[in-house]
Amino acid sequence: MKTNETLFTPPHPSRLPPVAALVRTLWRGGGDLLSLLPAAAYRMEAGELGYSRRSIKLFNAPVLVKQILADKDEMFPKSDLMVGALEPLIGDSIFVTDGPKWRRQRAMIDPAFSMMRLSVAFKAIMAAIDDFEARLEGAADRAEEMSLDLAMSHLTADIICRTVFSVSLESEVAKSVFEDFTIFERGVGQVKLWRLIVSPAWADVPQDADVLASCERIRGHIGALVDTHLGDGVGKYNDIASVIIESRDKDSGAPFTREELIDQLGVFFLAGHETTASVMTWAFYILAVNPDIAAKLRAEVDAVFGDGPIDFEGVKKLHFTRSVFRETLRLYPPITFMPRVALKAGQVGRFRIRKGALIMISPWTLHRHKDHWTAPDAFDPERFMPGRDKELVDGAYIPFGSGPHTCIGAGFALVESVLILARICRRFDFKCLNEESIRPAARLTTRPADEIWVKPRFYSR
Repeated sequence: MKTNETLFTPPHPSRLPPVAALVRTLWRGGGDLLSLLPAAAYRMEAGELGYSRRSIKLFNAPVLVKQILADKDEMFPKSDLMVGALEPLIGDSIFVTDGPKWRRQRAMIDPAFSMMRLSVAFKAIMAAIDDFEARLEGAADRAEEMSLDLAMSHLTADIICRTVFSVSLESEVAKSVFEDFTIFERGVGQVKLWRLIVSPAWADVPQDADVLASCERIRGHIGALVDTHLGDGVGKYNDIASVIIESRDKDSGAPFTREELIDQLGVFFLAGHETTASVMTWAFYILAVNPDIAAKLRAEVDAVFGDGPIDFEGVKKLHFTRSVFRETLRLYPPITFMPRVALKAGQVGRFRIRKGALIMISPWTLHRHKDHWTAPDAFDPERFMPGRDKELVDGAYIPFGSGPHTCIGAGFALVESVLILARICRRFDFKCLNEESIRPAARLTTRPADEIWVKPRFYSR
């Protein structure tokens, strides 16, 4: 077993005092909220994040985080900033609603969750990886440089497209969605620093023209996919989209409108591929610069499957591969912040809350908190291996959220990611070309501040 001193520590922002962190964020620009976090954010149970007109309070105590996210009294709906930021992209969908509206949408969408049967989705995931491997073969033959971020986005978008809409995703559409989402998440109003500091609660969140245009293009792509299932396409498919289209409100009997379908299926499409793409980008980067970890992962795949095909039952035996995924999720949770807003003044534990306060739940700080983790910034997949679960602090690991809004796709993402790691590492490795310049940034998701460039190479034993 490696000691804390020999464990690999992947890139993370240095811990700075509040004023220095603010200066760093302003100097870097681009609304990177990770740079804004002061050193105290990784030590406090709960406390104010600097000064702001509305009060921004960060909670790191697992028991208090659970209380806020469970929200039994419906006092902490999703933040008005988050809702205002995401509305141009995913409308009034299940991802941003709360209360009765959320419950209605959830009831209509629930039947589609059964379509996420992993044994059924497994074939679609395998087919998408087959096509991805063919692209990697060509890139390896040509010694071609490629963006790891774009490659992972293309693969996971193709997987979710096949699962939700029963069709593969064209390369140009995948590239367009990646580029437009980059424009969106870098320019969206939620991440503008001045808005966090000076705007009152429930203020409008205006978006720049290029952000709105990127949302329109993404929604256009999703609308085109929805249209394949409407009109003459009704009844021709047996997938997630078709189940949601057939769903009816239990009180009115009304179906989702086309715009509502774009909203709801947009959540499946974007949340289902962007979050997994983020984790896979970081995982393959870590494997590229840590040959020992990659070798151990390959050895496990060889021990389970030998030279035979990778099958669904065998994936369940890949404990170390799963631990690599879970540890990557710990260090680089795709959803960096889960902001809520206080509808009224109140108290959480011993901490008083003002009406309109922005309540920050951050998987990033919770997963790196010194009281909850040994060597919190180090990459140590062994901590998630079977038999060591008793060492984990209950409620300190929430990459998929907690409470009633826990991500329904968590099981799907686990199998998908383990399969991607096993399949790709079995045949390829990556040489990282810009290792020294890589650092994480967080706006809406946790991404590399600049794309990670790699050369894929054939792996030979």
